Amino acid sequence: MMKTDGTMASFERIVVRPPNWLGDAVLALPALAALRRAFPGADLTVAAPAAVAAVFREETDAAPDHVLELPASPAGIVAALRGGRFDLAVLLPNSFRSAWMAWRARIPARWGYAAGGRGWLLTRRVRPPRRSTRRHQAEYYRALVSGLGCEADASLLPRVGVSPASLARADALLAGHGLPPDALLVGFAPGAAYGQAKQWPSDRMAALMARVATSTAARCVLVGAAYDRPASRAIESWLRAHAPEAADRVVDLVGRTSLGALAGVAARTRVIVSNDSGAMHLAAALGRPVVALFGPTDERATRPLGGHDVILEDVFCRPCMLRDCPIDHRCMKRISVDRVFEAVVRRLADRAA
Repeated sequence: MMKTDGTMASFERIVVRPPNWLGDAVLALPALAALRRAFPGADLTVAAPAAVAAVFREETDAAPDHVLELPASPAGIVAALRGGRFDLAVLLPNSFRSAWMAWRARIPARWGYAAGGRGWLLTRRVRPPRRSTRRHQAEYYRALVSGLGCEADASLLPRVGVSPASLARADALLAGHGLPPDALLVGFAPGAAYGQAKQWPSDRMAALMARVATSTAARCVLVGAAYDRPASRAIESWLRAHAPEAADRVVDLVGRTSLGALAGVAARTRVIVSNDSGAMHLAAALGRPVVALFGPTDERATRPLGGHDVILEDVFCRPCMLRDCPIDHRCMKRISVDRVFEAVVRRLADRAA
């Protein structure tokens, strides 16, 4: 019924392990769409941590038959994978652990990049692209599935369509703050999971929000995960101290939404201002114009895909990829409020035309 020698056999039950971070999981959607096309008759499950699994419950080109939310413990993950009785595991994470767990779950065929010393655990291996090659992260995942024999459409962008249930939750949340579904909203994602250095200073983000709130007809909505709360609190403190007239036009939803509801709120915005983060990639996949602020990370590898504004300063030390800046954070501090405000206003005008 199946083969374990790496050939393109007629697999019946396939599990895909997407990347473990939200932004990477969104960027991997075109690769997952290629897998779906390569195995149209298979029962396809996406198995991911809770923080990522919810993306695949929305409408995407990956179109899984099932979404398996993995438990936190290694033993629980192995048990969940073994219970699925899968005959093929496609591993997008490069970790030794993901391959080891698939092996322990007794999945006969295990495909992925031969990285991290795990090649012996895989039944079909693809050599990773050279690190010196500057390529977007979405291309990295596409190269994997192409190397596995699945034709990947290079023109396909990540796409997320909000489910009716998620949109209803978002609308109810916004209505609780006096915002109807057709309200003119500008979203702001002030956090970043990678580290403090990726964040535009909170006083700059707050000053930008004050200008948007007082100079346009838009209301401002702060979005993000629970770990972004320090950034949102700093913004609220600055607004109360320096722009109290704008504070009432700002709604803080950071840490107060599920991932589905976050997608629904983002879908209701006209434009989103974001650091290089998972929220940035989710907004781009939702078709929202993004004004993306880049500092220590490399925009060539992680910029939002599609027609978006990428704002950065060409300082000598970037991209350094450091979580914390050892000098003066010049890559982010030199991005002016005026420059970002102009991009937001231009995007608002484009959407109104």
